[in-house]
Amino acid sequence: MILPSDRDLQALARTVEQAALATGGSLATAESCTGGWVAKVLTDLPGSSRWFDRGFVTYSNAAKQAQLEVPSVLLERDGAVSRETVRAMAVGALARSDARMAVAISGIAGPGGGTAEKPVGTVWLAWARRGVEEVDTACRHFPGDRDAVRRQAVAAALEGLAEALSRR
Repeated sequence: MILPSDRDLQALARTVEQAALATGGSLATAESCTGGWVAKVLTDLPGSSRWFDRGFVTYSNAAKQAQLEVPSVLLERDGAVSRETVRAMAVGALARSDARMAVAISGIAGPGGGTAEKPVGTVWLAWARRGVEEVDTACRHFPGDRDAVRRQAVAAALEGLAEALSRR
């Protein structure tokens, strides 16, 4: 397993920046297991206020409901780490911001919390665009310890943002 380095994450953030500036898109993040790490990497870039609107760190289910309007029925039925929940998080981030695109992340970084159905390393991601009903989602299974899972999730979120922005 080769983990993305800080330099790799910075390069991905620059790719996102270039794509956001080229399309005139502003971004929002809705993060759970990454605890704001995606927003941190993006806002490490000077001038990011031109294209980064805001970040939501919604670690608890109560925060997901209060800040992003994730329905409690989704959390109860599907759990915080699910396609349905990250989709609702991404849509909620758009509704609660001026961003044109949002990324959402929820996962099980470990070392505990995993189950047979959702083992440690399971991460769901979603990318939503304002005015587009379809929300792209992906489930990934990342190896390693807590830091490794989170670092890989940040890279996947940034890669997905760059790809989604380039399709606009």
